[in-house]
Amino acid sequence: AFAMVRKARRSRLRVQLGEAVFPVLHLTTEVIVLDADRTPRLRGLVDVFDGARHILQVLIVDSRVENGRLVCEFKRATVVSETAPLDFWRDENAPVAYLPKH
Repeated sequence: AFAMVRKARRSRLRVQLGEAVFPVLHLTTEVIVLDADRTPRLRGLVDVFDGARHILQVLIVDSRVENGRLVCEFKRATVVSETAPLDFWRDENAPVAYLPKH
């Protein structure tokens, strides 16, 4: 599911807490790194955005400051989907639509 390691462009990846926005400096499968001078200590569920698109919700369990960076460890990252999960099996060979009879 979530197995990306990504260097963030300052203008794209961000953490949002209410109205406050904090740029993500680095994101891996285990940590999210932010600027310690601009970001409060984080804990709990945090939303991660790529531009305007909500992409992840992470559960931060620990954070520490290292060399001016806030390193937040998380134990769970849930990929946010724009569609609801299916509660049934979808046949990959099923028709996309049916044409009406005339």
